[in-house]
Amino acid sequence: MLRALIRTPAEPFSCARRLLHSATASLVKETGLYGFDHLKTAKGFQRMVDDAIERSNELVNYIAGMPSAPEIIKSMDDISDTVCTTIDSAELCRHTHPDREFVEEASRASLRLNEYLHYLNSNPSLYHAIVKAEQNNHMLTEEARRTARHLRIDLEKGGIHLSPEKLDRVNQLNIEILQLCRQFNENIITDPGHVDIFPASHLPKKLHHLAKTIYRPSSFASKRSTGPDCNLKERGFRLVTEPSTLCSILQLVSDAEVRKMAYIRGNSVPRANLVVLDKLLAARHEFAEIMGYKSYAEFALKDNMASSPEVVLSFLNEMSKTVRPKAEEEFKKILDFKMGESGQLVEDLEPWDEPYFTRMMKSSAQNLDYSVVVSYFSLPQCIEGLKVLAQSLFGVKCHEIPLGHGESWHPDVLKLSLHHPDEGDLGYLYLDLKSRKGKHPICAHFAIKGGRRISETDYQLPIVALVCNFPGSNFASVHLHHSDVETLFHEFGHALHSLLSRTDYQHFSGTRVVLDFAETPSNLFEYYAWDYRVLRKFAKHNSTGDPIPEKLVQSLIGAKNMFAATELQRQVFYALIDQALHTMQPSSVKDTVSIVADLKREHTSWKYVEGTHWHTRFSHLVTYGAGYYSYLYAKCFAATIWQKILQQDPLSLAAGSALRSKFLQHGGAKDPTIILNDLVGNSVVRKQNGGIIPDITSLVEEMQLSNSS
Repeated sequence: MLRALIRTPAEPFSCARRLLHSATASLVKETGLYGFDHLKTAKGFQRMVDDAIERSNELVNYIAGMPSAPEIIKSMDDISDTVCTTIDSAELCRHTHPDREFVEEASRASLRLNEYLHYLNSNPSLYHAIVKAEQNNHMLTEEARRTARHLRIDLEKGGIHLSPEKLDRVNQLNIEILQLCRQFNENIITDPGHVDIFPASHLPKKLHHLAKTIYRPSSFASKRSTGPDCNLKERGFRLVTEPSTLCSILQLVSDAEVRKMAYIRGNSVPRANLVVLDKLLAARHEFAEIMGYKSYAEFALKDNMASSPEVVLSFLNEMSKTVRPKAEEEFKKILDFKMGESGQLVEDLEPWDEPYFTRMMKSSAQNLDYSVVVSYFSLPQCIEGLKVLAQSLFGVKCHEIPLGHGESWHPDVLKLSLHHPDEGDLGYLYLDLKSRKGKHPICAHFAIKGGRRISETDYQLPIVALVCNFPGSNFASVHLHHSDVETLFHEFGHALHSLLSRTDYQHFSGTRVVLDFAETPSNLFEYYAWDYRVLRKFAKHNSTGDPIPEKLVQSLIGAKNMFAATELQRQVFYALIDQALHTMQPSSVKDTVSIVADLKREHTSWKYVEGTHWHTRFSHLVTYGAGYYSYLYAKCFAATIWQKILQQDPLSLAAGSALRSKFLQHGGAKDPTIILNDLVGNSVVRKQNGGIIPDITSLVEEMQLSNSS
């Protein structure tokens, strides 16, 4: 996922929206973080910000002199590149660096430059220059014309056209929104909740490594006891209910009461985010109203493919209706299985039943032993899989290259170069994939530097980082669950989008596309984690070295398909929450908990549990604000591309060439509808009420949704 960085509403120089970027990676013996000389120490972030502001102010003054249209666009992109490099490096540092001083300095740098962005986004000289450049578009290339238009729209989305009083308020709201987003995410980390399990025998031994041993007075020991029993204590376990541990409890603990306690506790934190979310939604709504929109969703969607909340809701309701029959069939199968296991009549399923019984049903039906699956996916072998994919599809080799002294933030970090035999180096990729204490628990693609054309002969190479949190005592000992392999390939799809794009302007580099198109490459590359023709190339048993058996892969696919409709329905539900919260009026008497509960009852077969508020740890509400539906857009686009271009031969160099030349290399420099039509034909999208929605045919066929009664 993306997934994981904060975006501000005003966009021309809003870098973190499209993930993150580093400096030219020359191999030097002594350097700073990501190859920046400034970052040899944490205090270097202050100097880096000073230099970025000084350089940007020089460019602002130059642009104010109204040079030629091409020079205006190039200078605006220079500002964007200068500021984004600093903010984006700070964001990566903030999420990954083990040194607290670096994290704090990076946080200060990011906040300071985000405040400077508001000055840039409300600068009339820049706006007038962009308007002039757009009027003189006969002097511009097609990509430069698109850049000029986007910069003008983005400046207007920042409130440049407003009165000074309203513009001041918009800038205040932007800063407030940024701070609330950060607070929301910090609360998720600092208050993950916990559950105490007594007696200790109720927790399977396979989960003991996740727990802390605790004691309480034994029920046999009376307060008045004076005999030998008075000091008896009962042993138990405390488990922190952060998402991955909670998932393990819900899947592996047979005791329903323990699962219930864990579910309720894990979905009732952090309570502080109920207030933070209310404040965030109110600030976003006020911002949108000042900008002349009825809701934040209307503001956020205007320039996306969807174009309006009405189009998104139409798409989501269609998806909900389409998936419901099969999801209900799956619900009944789980209920029947629960009754069979209990040996008595069971009236209903509880939310904490789903992970436990579905895992059991998958293992039974597909004869799956998940411990065997893990033995084929050591982290080093999975990295080999990424290399195989890049070489087979695009003819590029991923070479591991040495890191300069001071360039890395942790010994586990690897650095790869993507090298093409004819084109040379295409870009650089840092891999920080293992979990460690203090590391932000995210899986995300960060760009450190975006690609752009510097001259006729020189191109600024993109530099990105993939960050994951796979557990293990050391790098070689890390073994991935298959869902982790899928996540790794998802993030690699983002990285390839950044590394293979070749745009003239940094503004459109790689993942810098409209939000409801950004997740398409990542969803497409998830297919590679399920294809035996690909997996056999790298998935080798950790003891024997034998490739993964085809029968085991088929069992994995069978297990995936068993409850695919339930999972799709869950994603529709999440997207509907996101839309509802960003279209509601702050004066509404309904709170966010009631909205979430009502949507769950309306669009799923599962109960809402009183007292829980799962959405207060749903970080996509802050990072994607009204845009979570994008994952479903991407799922539909990816299904069509896979079936029409890649399914027959997923490692075909010819198919990879088409994917690169017609899609990935354009970044955001081409309209996504044109990109999709060029790649797979015009059946991939449909026009609806002034917006664009994906054709769902390929996804419906893939999931066999049309066969449900």
